[in-house]
Amino acid sequence: MDRAGLDGIDQSILAELTRNARVPHAVLASKVMLSRNAVRQRIERMERQGYIQGYTVVAGEEGGDSVSAFLMVYRKDRMRGADVLAALRAIPEVVLCDVLSGDFDLIVRVEARTLGRVQEIWEEIAAIPGVADTVTAMTLSNVIRRRSV
Repeated sequence: MDRAGLDGIDQSILAELTRNARVPHAVLASKVMLSRNAVRQRIERMERQGYIQGYTVVAGEEGGDSVSAFLMVYRKDRMRGADVLAALRAIPEVVLCDVLSGDFDLIVRVEARTLGRVQEIWEEIAAIPGVADTVTAMTLSNVIRRRSV
């Protein structure tokens, strides 16, 4: 989303929330030199305007990293594949789903605790009515992992 409609203070608040969505309003207020109430009002406005579309928990893994994979999904009908998207939204381990141009219809990133759970999710996705085929690529390591600003 274009952030041209945000002033410098809004941009600073958004940057801080991107780093830590649980930062208290009082801490934000001190960083941007506003009252706590003014910060709260700005956050509520940015939520209404769509600049803030949700808050996410990134759970730490006990004993190590999670297992992740990318699934390239072919739908039977690209134009009427909303049922596939709805089914993917219902799987909590699906952390990304983008509609693509070109050969693949969707790219789906799955993050799970075990390789076995990734396989279960793959089987679940492959069985969704409307999915014609899948191609899976396992993530070997994360070299760059950024939060978008």
